[in-house]
Amino acid sequence: MPEPDPREPLLSSFDIAGVAEYIKSGKCKRIVVMAGAGISVSAGIPDFRTPGTGLYDNLQKYNLPHPTAVFELDYFRENPKPFYLLAKELYPGNFPPTPTHRFIRLLHEKGLLTRCFTQNIDSLEAAAGIPGDKIVAAHGNFDAAHCLRGHAADVNDVKAHVDRGDVMRCKEVGCDELVKPDIVFFGEALPQRFNRLAATDFDDCDLLIVAGTSLAVHPFAGLVDFPSEDTPRLLVNREVVGELDPRMRSLRRMLGRGAGFDFSEEGNYRDALWLGDCDDGFMELATLCGWGDELQEMCERK
Repeated sequence: MPEPDPREPLLSSFDIAGVAEYIKSGKCKRIVVMAGAGISVSAGIPDFRTPGTGLYDNLQKYNLPHPTAVFELDYFRENPKPFYLLAKELYPGNFPPTPTHRFIRLLHEKGLLTRCFTQNIDSLEAAAGIPGDKIVAAHGNFDAAHCLRGHAADVNDVKAHVDRGDVMRCKEVGCDELVKPDIVFFGEALPQRFNRLAATDFDDCDLLIVAGTSLAVHPFAGLVDFPSEDTPRLLVNREVVGELDPRMRSLRRMLGRGAGFDFSEEGNYRDALWLGDCDDGFMELATLCGWGDELQEMCERK
């Protein structure tokens, strides 16, 4: 079967400069951001998977059966203490927003941000001044809490327990079930708001920015393919992730759809790449868009 003709490039170059030119062209009015733990590393919060420094490696001190057990309901029911100890380290208010968070806020102030879908539970998007209606916390956060039977718990009470390292139980009469912040554990359903907005935001976006994520956890990782085939995408990350299986490139081009980024010379027509620290990438993007001074001022203002 013959190969389909290559697509016309949607960007002048598949890098930060090409994306900046596209943003400045006026054709890019609706931007969706997908953010992972890598955007919070410079705030002092370790990501999950970096060998030696990631949260999963640091959790060894809690004698877990395996690192991800701290976010598994069955283990939490059996031994909630490690999660409460970890929660004290991660609780919002302990860390400042990063330049990347400020850049996302700048997109909002420019009227360009449709939504920021974040895997992070640190609430640094809100701390940076991004309005709540622009944020989708795919994996939840500390803004609310419930017991395992679904009774709401006072978040200030939860924080007091976390600060003391004490496990909290439900205060509803006759309950006494374990309480946890509304963080999505493995095996739990993602918030309904995630599914509702994911179904519409990506169809309408003019640019998808993916930053600081391993794209290893689904269904979040699958969002990279939600935009139409005519939507440019930018990956800002320390390494290439979410790349299309090379064996699937021909099939993708024939079907007009695929499963991941395509940075190959023969197949790429819309995917831009920046390899390095997120803050550096977005500072360069802001500068090329003519917003460098604004972003710098935001960062200095804290």
